[in-house]
Amino acid sequence: MNKDLMGKVSFFQVLILNAIGRLVEKPLADWFEAMHVGLSWPDARIWCNQIGALGGTMRSSVVAATVAGILAADSRAYGQGTILEGFAFIERVFKGARKGKSVKYIVAEECARHGGKPKFMGYSRPIAKGDERLAEFFNIQKRLGFPVGEHLSLALEIEKVLLEDFDEAMNFNGYICAFLADQGLTAQEAYQVCAVLVTSGVTACYVDTFERPPESFLPMRCEDIDYQGPPPRPVPLPDER
Repeated sequence: MNKDLMGKVSFFQVLILNAIGRLVEKPLADWFEAMHVGLSWPDARIWCNQIGALGGTMRSSVVAATVAGILAADSRAYGQGTILEGFAFIERVFKGARKGKSVKYIVAEECARHGGKPKFMGYSRPIAKGDERLAEFFNIQKRLGFPVGEHLSLALEIEKVLLEDFDEAMNFNGYICAFLADQGLTAQEAYQVCAVLVTSGVTACYVDTFERPPESFLPMRCEDIDYQGPPPRPVPLPDER
């Protein structure tokens, strides 16, 4: 009943309750809220936010633009869609560590799955080295009274090996999945809680372009591109391929 919750628990406690069916303590709800603040950054260069900005400049409704942005973030490359794979990774290596495998062996084993490269979820980034958001995540975790649990401790050991051998570090996905595994959440539960993770940033980018002249966001036309590749050619028929 809403009257049992209104004014007695935070919005994020209710959001988590509705997503996983359990009422969590306020510190964990506060951690989730901070996570949503940190990962819903209103920068229109970010793909999901770009969808929102395009919606604003085309005068779509704020709901349509925001929902489209949320869907864009549900990918395997970034956003809430990476949580399932991040959990699968940390749970797999956790089981391996429980069986007595060393962290260095586990890292080598995981790299072998990816052609010898450390391209597994939760570590490394396509352009930047490390993840500047992690320091604040750890500060918030400490302030809310959460110790470093078994999964996060293992995640940090993996990062140490990766730094030594590949100069690669943990990213926010690696931290979040390990932290939430320590809090007893399953991958599906974490994914459900984070369903609208990027909402705020997408809406902010929508509003920014909605208040500007229509169609002024990304006004580049095809004619503006100095294409220097092969000339136009017909698409081959199926029997010619």
